[in-house]
Amino acid sequence: MFNKNFKLILAGIIFALAIWQFIEGNIGNGIFLILLASIFIFLYFKNEMILMAFLRLRKQDFDGAKKWLDKIKDPEKALTKKQQGYYWYLHGLMVSQTNITQAEKFFKRAIKLGLSMDQDLAMAKLNLAGIAMTKRRKREAQMLLQEAKKLDKHKMLDEQIKMMKQQMKKI
Repeated sequence: MFNKNFKLILAGIIFALAIWQFIEGNIGNGIFLILLASIFIFLYFKNEMILMAFLRLRKQDFDGAKKWLDKIKDPEKALTKKQQGYYWYLHGLMVSQTNITQAEKFFKRAIKLGLSMDQDLAMAKLNLAGIAMTKRRKREAQMLLQEAKKLDKHKMLDEQIKMMKQQMKKI
């Protein structure tokens, strides 16, 4: 919605107003303004369009998620590096059902830019391993599966990893 630099400027102005309200003796107004400034600081680190796309994906609404991601016009300028990683990660998740070549490109770009959570990184590597296995690149798939298993500290992807290993034995 707003440029990332504009969010910081707006948060700074609101924070200055909060300090002014504290000096004037209006403690309630100052606390409210600090909370308002913290929302803009939060949205600097977590883009609101990407958050809405994640919510749409949780409901399996791929069209809705695509609409939210399409609202980001120039991701290189509008997003921080980690947000760009999640932008391409979400694109990869949406395209992985239809076009695996493009999904592979999106996942590799997301991993290169970086994802902040190990679980998301493990999921991206697991998807890349599935794509590599589909394209008959067994060695690359094994390596990606090992990396995904190391990153999956909470064992949430354990079943999928076991299933992929069994499918790889058949190849």
